[in-house]
Amino acid sequence: MKVLVTGARGMLAQAVLPALEQAGHEVLGLDLEDADITRPNTLDHALRTFAPDWIFHLAAFTRVDDCESNPDQAYAVNALGARNVAQAALACGATLLAISTDYVFDGQARRPYREYDAAAPQSVYGASKWAGEQAIREVYPRHIIARTAWLYGRGGANFVDTVLKRAQAGEPLKVVDDQRGSPTWTVDLAAALVRLATIGQLGTVHVTNSGECTWWEFASYIVQRSGLSTVVAKCGTAELGRPAPRPAYSVLNAQVYERVTGDRMPHWQDGIDRYLKSRA
Repeated sequence: MKVLVTGARGMLAQAVLPALEQAGHEVLGLDLEDADITRPNTLDHALRTFAPDWIFHLAAFTRVDDCESNPDQAYAVNALGARNVAQAALACGATLLAISTDYVFDGQARRPYREYDAAAPQSVYGASKWAGEQAIREVYPRHIIARTAWLYGRGGANFVDTVLKRAQAGEPLKVVDDQRGSPTWTVDLAAALVRLATIGQLGTVHVTNSGECTWWEFASYIVQRSGLSTVVAKCGTAELGRPAPRPAYSVLNAQVYERVTGDRMPHWQDGIDRYLKSRA
């Protein structure tokens, strides 16, 4: 199949593009200089010349604190941009796969969130992504919305690389221990997205690495598995004083993905082990 990918220079796309190519698909990656998704019709030329079967919409404004201070930009990219891409998919008949986030939930749950649990975003980032989800649902039924969380991987700033850089430099580490989620390697997520598109099951689906931890547990595992001796101190979210609120609990229930695909995502610790090996 032919797949057009937005946000081609982003961290997730740098795992998705090779995963699609390795699966035998013809791929066209577009980034901001190729098509500004905040402007209607900017995808028209690519759609006419490439005629995709699928659009993987990965472009997003994901810097959570920057979204809080730039809400107009956040909504332009994450909400209006998603609507524009959905309209483009409708116009050319391509099926749409779009990425969303655990931040659409309020973090007050006591068990993993299901796809049909009520959204209640607490940040501009979460609210703008939820608005994007709703726009896609309104515009175009032939879609997959894949919610994921705590991404890391090559090709972009991420928590794992930041922890390693500071630990290797002997800098002190203080990490929050009151937020719980599922760290997800972009390579594992990319494989899951290709699998979902191949099956063609439409709707909303949660896809993360399995298992759960706090950011402190995540950082401690990274340091330990890297053979470093840096002490990782605990702190609370309030101590950091960040502009955007974070959900205290944002573990996603992946049963829909597992039932549809017959696949179970690797444990987050396994993902970290393989990512660290890939960096060696």
